[in-house]
Amino acid sequence: MKETITATKRMDDIWLDPNESPGFIVRETNIAVGNALRQRLSVYRMTLGQYYFMRALWVEEGLSQRQLSKRVGTTEPTTASALRLLEKNGLVQRIRNKKDRRTINVFPTQKGRELKNELLNMAIGINEIATNGFSDHDLKEVKRLMRAMKTNLDADVNSS
Repeated sequence: MKETITATKRMDDIWLDPNESPGFIVRETNIAVGNALRQRLSVYRMTLGQYYFMRALWVEEGLSQRQLSKRVGTTEPTTASALRLLEKNGLVQRIRNKKDRRTINVFPTQKGRELKNELLNMAIGINEIATNGFSDHDLKEVKRLMRAMKTNLDADVNSS
């Protein structure tokens, strides 16, 4: 039988201990993954933020700057700044849309495309380190639970 967390239980000491807070544990794990990625990306002189933009473009080339902002979860000025650096480093090119001159579409350059397999394999390696010792069932369950937490939080934000 599933136990429902009550307001009283939430105030118990266990909920005040960050090591018992699901949100805190997710945050700490996210920081650890980010640190591992940052360390490995430094060899490529790429920031974590720039990697997220490249990853989005490897999934779908030609996204507008606005679409990239939404996919990566950043503001449009942050996206524009990151894209300037990626363009300066020869990893992306921004092309004005012929149908809508206000829109700028972003494409990885050949140099940017050539990094895809190497960097995605690096990220896969970090995930393998993070999930070392997990069974297939454990891994599926972690993903299911994380997606459920995100869905719950998105619904809460959208209902406000």
